[in-house]
Amino acid sequence: MKKILLIGGGGHCKSCIDVIEQQGVYEIAGIIDKSSELGKKILDYTVIGTDDDLPSLRNEFDYAFVTVGQIRTADLKIKLYSLLKKLDFNIPFIVSPLAYVSKHAKISQGTIVMHHALVNAGSIVGEDCIINTKALIEHDAIIGNHCHISTGAIINGGIVVSNECFIGSLATTKQYVEIAEKSFIKAGSVVK
Repeated sequence: MKKILLIGGGGHCKSCIDVIEQQGVYEIAGIIDKSSELGKKILDYTVIGTDDDLPSLRNEFDYAFVTVGQIRTADLKIKLYSLLKKLDFNIPFIVSPLAYVSKHAKISQGTIVMHHALVNAGSIVGEDCIINTKALIEHDAIIGNHCHISTGAIINGGIVVSNECFIGSLATTKQYVEIAEKSFIKAGSVVK
């Protein structure tokens, strides 16, 4: 299996670890986090370095993935994702074997599709996104870069979710509307 570094060791990292283990494509080589976390374990994996160590770790590892969550802002995810690109890491997209992604959908690099999510035909998901557990991305929806579609959210057909949006848990969108860049949609909202 290909060895991969995970960038960010919080709660979202644990969910990503579970998806990566289930997928069985990558072996987690270690986690990158704050210096105060060095040597600590997250599930079965050790924090082996900080962001400052990434240039030297690039000599040893080809693959890396941002495992920082996103709620209020995508700024930290964007910073880390940009750093990985600058260092020329291979940044895959990761799909849980328990999710369904249509062969007619497109998932971009740096995006994770979590357990029991569904991405339907004609949909396009941008870079560095989180399509969280049980989220639904319906036909012909477009999700911009650096978005978080939370647990159980429903993105109906033809929706455009612009860059850096957060769509809260169980939020529902009416079909064929556009959600402005950097929007924060609260959990349980209905977007018309």
